[in-house]
Amino acid sequence: MRPHRFPPGGRRRPRRSLLFLILPLFGSFFMRKERLFTPGPTALLPAAQAAMAAMGLHHRTAEFRQIFSATRGLLQEFLGTQNDVLMLASSGTGAMEAAMANAISPGNPVVVLSAGKFGERWEQLAKAFGARLDTVRKPYGESFAAADLQGKVTKDTVALAFQATESSTGIRHDVEGLAQAARRANPNILILVDAITGIGTSPIEIEAWDLDYVIGGSQKAVMMQPGLAYLSVSPRAWKAAEASTTPPYYFDLRRERKSQAQGETACTPATGLIAALQAALQFIAANGGRRALVANAEMLAEATRAAAEALGLKRFGSGQPAGALTAIQSPAGMDSGEIVKAMRRDFGSVIANGQGSMKGQLFRVAHLGYYDAADTFSLIAQLELVLAQAGRLERGRLGSGVRAAQEVWLQHRPAAAAEPVGAAQAR
Repeated sequence: MRPHRFPPGGRRRPRRSLLFLILPLFGSFFMRKERLFTPGPTALLPAAQAAMAAMGLHHRTAEFRQIFSATRGLLQEFLGTQNDVLMLASSGTGAMEAAMANAISPGNPVVVLSAGKFGERWEQLAKAFGARLDTVRKPYGESFAAADLQGKVTKDTVALAFQATESSTGIRHDVEGLAQAARRANPNILILVDAITGIGTSPIEIEAWDLDYVIGGSQKAVMMQPGLAYLSVSPRAWKAAEASTTPPYYFDLRRERKSQAQGETACTPATGLIAALQAALQFIAANGGRRALVANAEMLAEATRAAAEALGLKRFGSGQPAGALTAIQSPAGMDSGEIVKAMRRDFGSVIANGQGSMKGQLFRVAHLGYYDAADTFSLIAQLELVLAQAGRLERGRLGSGVRAAQEVWLQHRPAAAAEPVGAAQAR
């Protein structure tokens, strides 16, 4: 046996682990995966990503026309309408512009409901196309209902524009009630609904509620990349488009209607995004359809609100809370940007700050599309740790928000999960 050899001084030199040697190179040994919890863009469906990556067809071929037409059919099914549905290579704002440009002529009286940044966008669009604008305004964080239209819509009003969900504040408006009130005042009015974050997160019945334009976007509940907008157009809206004297070019929906009926777009389409949308809509249809998607978002939103309350946090605003996202006020004296930065720095989770004048006052977390309960439980646990590190949550209260969210899940758990684990094997 060879004798042990000790360094000078008679003591063994401690062995350094590999971890000890490489830590200084990386600064931290914690792995962080970036995860989107913003209300657009949102988490991506893997099948949609794969379909987009695989798309290599030319858009003027029979093969692509088949994909395009099939996707339009799936989109009609998803939206629950027989009205024409068009796809545009643009953001959701492009579809909002298309709706306004084709609905009105310069000088037409238009009513806009505005209680957030995206209500203000309807105002800007109406002004851009020369409308005689009447804005009904509420403070950020409040909702609109039928009573708010009292005396605002007249026999001369050509269009009413509003959001289904105001994603800057995390509230929703009463789409059905507003549509009914507008129709009572003026049966011929055009109703333009920005449902970009409302579709797939709250009930929207296009034909039952007699909505003329309903607008959606790819980076929301349909769980894919930004860049594709879609909108449904009613027969009443088509009649108005024929009479409009506004001269759109790229967003000429009459030209698009003719082209898309043949499986093409008037200009070059976003081929990869259309393939991704087809995959996403097939996934949604195979998993309960739009109603199941709405129920999932509503449950996650309820769980998040319960968690916030358990942590002593307040929801932003007094309006009807949205299913698409939750806007939470920052603790008193704390800039919400600190929470946003800490969530990304420590956990790789990207949440949204407030917009415009609300920046620093609130943070927003998403529930629309490809999110599940495990995502939400994790996000709440991360938030608890961020608040604890900032001295805004006692360590003894860690887990209280997660527990509140878990209780909501137990109340709404899917039928498949209602049976205790192992019960089937026991039989």
